[in-house]
Amino acid sequence: MRSRIVVLVFGLALCARSGWTSGPPSNATRGSVHDAAPLASVLRSGPEGCHAVALTFDLCPVLQQPGWDGQLVDFLESQRVPATFFASGRWIATHDAQVRRLLSVSFFELGTHGQRHRHLPALDVAAQRLEIMGPVDLLASQYRYHPTLFRAPYGEFDDHTRQIVADSGLRLVEWSVVSGDPDPHLPAATMLGTLRAGIRDGSIVIFHANGKGAHTREVVETLVRDVLPERMLTPRTVTQLVDGCHGAH
Repeated sequence: MRSRIVVLVFGLALCARSGWTSGPPSNATRGSVHDAAPLASVLRSGPEGCHAVALTFDLCPVLQQPGWDGQLVDFLESQRVPATFFASGRWIATHDAQVRRLLSVSFFELGTHGQRHRHLPALDVAAQRLEIMGPVDLLASQYRYHPTLFRAPYGEFDDHTRQIVADSGLRLVEWSVVSGDPDPHLPAATMLGTLRAGIRDGSIVIFHANGKGAHTREVVETLVRDVLPERMLTPRTVTQLVDGCHGAH
């Protein structure tokens, strides 16, 4: 139990917060938006019955290069593992080759993760819009790519966030299982224990691909080769998962 609490705490502090939920927001996410337009639903998992999970990888900005787990992405590509990446604007601006590689793989999808990885509820509406739309506009202008998925930095959002996401035609994606991979002191065995306990049909799992996870590749390899086959679960992109795996191959 203690190890699971540690995982959740570090996940929240380092690019994460635990979080199919589309019901009323919790007290922590209620805002003061009174617009009549519906707010964006919060996607934390997919429907049961798909026998699938979504492996997701955040690309948060980093102070030191390379900010990229090349061996992890090599494994995913070589094994043809569908995966979804969420990239921040600052990360995109310094990783042109990596962005183009992700966009070139047909079974990868790329979403966004804020411009500067800021705490959205602490910002006013105009600043939130800039934070959310920065990487969306960058991908459109520089790569002619129009992302449809957004993950809030730190998993933090309010009703202003949900309104901006809805108005922009995006989908707000959280997660249901936290890997804890940014914690350098968390052993791979502990991470795998948490994942084995938490993963089920429809899960969205959060990892990082910006080089901050000391054991990410090792854990993902074990997950793909052993854990998921044992559970008869198949990796899908987030879009495939939440849409009931329509179009999945």
